[in-house]
Amino acid sequence: MNMPRCVICFSLLSAALLAGCSTPATHVVLLPQPDGRPSAVVVGSNGGEVTLDKPYQRATVKAGRTGAPSLDQTDAARVRSDNTMLFDLVPPAPQRYAVYFDAGNTSLMPESQREMTTALMVAMARAGSDIVITGYTDTVGAVVSNDELSMRRAQQVRQMFIDRQFPAARIEAVGRGERELAVPTADETPEPRNRRVTIEVR
Repeated sequence: MNMPRCVICFSLLSAALLAGCSTPATHVVLLPQPDGRPSAVVVGSNGGEVTLDKPYQRATVKAGRTGAPSLDQTDAARVRSDNTMLFDLVPPAPQRYAVYFDAGNTSLMPESQREMTTALMVAMARAGSDIVITGYTDTVGAVVSNDELSMRRAQQVRQMFIDRQFPAARIEAVGRGERELAVPTADETPEPRNRRVTIEVR
């Protein structure tokens, strides 16, 4: 099972906050995944272990006690109020955008200009943000030429960000050709939704 990083952070923070209490303890809280997928974490101590597999379950290990950690249920409001400082440090979730191109070239479709502007505004508003740009094609043409076309599309979008004063060193551009189709199609099928560049601002 994967241990979400936030769970580790809560453990460390809680331990620090409770260091001066008469009964020091370490708390581990399982937070929900941003995409709603189930997750779990095993919390062990010298006397045993428990598994957290529901959002906001909490395991507590009290200093000097033996036995498995105690298990109870808390809620989102309580976790946030108890760990305001930690939540303030959590970076915002990545934002994703897609822009589309005419067939067989790097001409951005007019309706995608607004999406480009929105992505740029979000990127500029985030201190220290970076951008991952990934180009794609539909299945018309050879794989090799589509790899090259997707890269040119990604590089063009990258240059548009640079032209608008976003730092070049914080932009990564890659081409994926006709792999990872947004809309699955047979070979040699023109599909506008596959002729795209995705932009992830994080």
